[in-house]
Amino acid sequence: MSDPRVTTNTASLEKGIAEVHLTEVRSLLSLQKRVEELIAPLVREQGTADLDEANTALQQQYRMELRSKVRQMPPHEVAYILEALEPHERLVVWDEIKEGADPILALLPDDVLEELIDDSHYRNEKTVITAFELRQGRLRQITVEKPDDLLGVTPIWVDLIAPTKKIRGWIGQMFDVEIPDPAGLTDLEASARFYVEDDGEIHLHSDFLLDTRDESRNVPVALILHNEILFTVRSEELPVFRLQRARARTRPGYVSDGKDVLLDLYAADVEYSANALEDVYGELERAGMQVLRSHVTDVEAARILASVSEAEDLNGRTRRSVLDTRRALSFLMRGKLLSDAQLGDVREILRDIESLDGHTAFLFNKINFLMDATDSAININQNKKIERLTVLSVVFMPINVLAGAGGMSEFSAMAQAFDWPMDLAYLGFFAGMGLVGALMFYGLRFFESRQPKRGRAEVRRIS
Repeated sequence: MSDPRVTTNTASLEKGIAEVHLTEVRSLLSLQKRVEELIAPLVREQGTADLDEANTALQQQYRMELRSKVRQMPPHEVAYILEALEPHERLVVWDEIKEGADPILALLPDDVLEELIDDSHYRNEKTVITAFELRQGRLRQITVEKPDDLLGVTPIWVDLIAPTKKIRGWIGQMFDVEIPDPAGLTDLEASARFYVEDDGEIHLHSDFLLDTRDESRNVPVALILHNEILFTVRSEELPVFRLQRARARTRPGYVSDGKDVLLDLYAADVEYSANALEDVYGELERAGMQVLRSHVTDVEAARILASVSEAEDLNGRTRRSVLDTRRALSFLMRGKLLSDAQLGDVREILRDIESLDGHTAFLFNKINFLMDATDSAININQNKKIERLTVLSVVFMPINVLAGAGGMSEFSAMAQAFDWPMDLAYLGFFAGMGLVGALMFYGLRFFESRQPKRGRAEVRRIS
């Protein structure tokens, strides 16, 4: 059991060290501010480039010292310093450490945390809030930075990308809706992904496809219909949403309410999935041209397997996204939540999904064929290597027997009995070994050349 006095002393020591570091940070910030107060007026009065460069150089020097000092501290000390500094000083320090600062953020109180990562001070590059209002049949896009931007706006769609807790709070309070955390969308069970609240609020949690050059994955998106307004919440930007925004802005009468936007998002997801399947077709065609050649090296086979594996992964994720879209649309139809015109749109989307099902099934079969063909090419290469080793072992087998016999003492006794010089006896022995090896090698080549070779026509006839 640990001694409480030791624990108390350790905590006091750590706090004392943090106090020393806090004093050093405040000293650097004070010097930086003092230099700015002294040189900035001179720069404004004289306007000389030398003073401006000197001011910039000193500011960079102080910032480098501050960055070096703070980044060497453990996270709990940095969190203590941030909490103790004044708000304007806190932002200067935060600007130097915000890259990779997740361990520090986890230790900060909520008020300091919100001050650092919300509003105009600092916002995650992913965080974007966009509202869309219907004007003359077209969607007018409004970028939302603060609650005042939504005053006097009657949106039919509010799109949130990586919203912080504070943003989710004031959006929810303004529209009387609970905005979920995009980081927790994957925690839901499958049975709880589609439901209707007692007040008629519709909740849909769907996976949308994201296909990039580096990777493909399914991104969870929460879609909420509340008071004819569609709220979409996700952790990152998606091509489907960009496409929907562009269409709604440029085509009058494209959407009329939040449900139309919801259905068009699902329709755009099906269209995007179809484009992804076209990419899979192209990738498999290139892989098929390589694997069906007369000879494929092991290095080429490895590249082909990697390419086919990526195509299989994209095909599977596309199938998952389309299946999820079908479930969501079926839920909307069963719940009798759509108008007659919207039901017609849903049926069209479901027909497109049915056509994609056949393509994904065909691609799975093609992927399996190419994987088997590539494995066969690798096996053929391995068999060729084993064949060479077998030929070498057959050629050298009699030589090994002769070498074993020549290494015995009886050979020396036999050479002495025939009165042969030892050097000539061993020279003749080695010559005999080489002759036997050559006879075996050329004998195998001769019998191999006598084997009948099947032409392509005969192979087709047999198969």
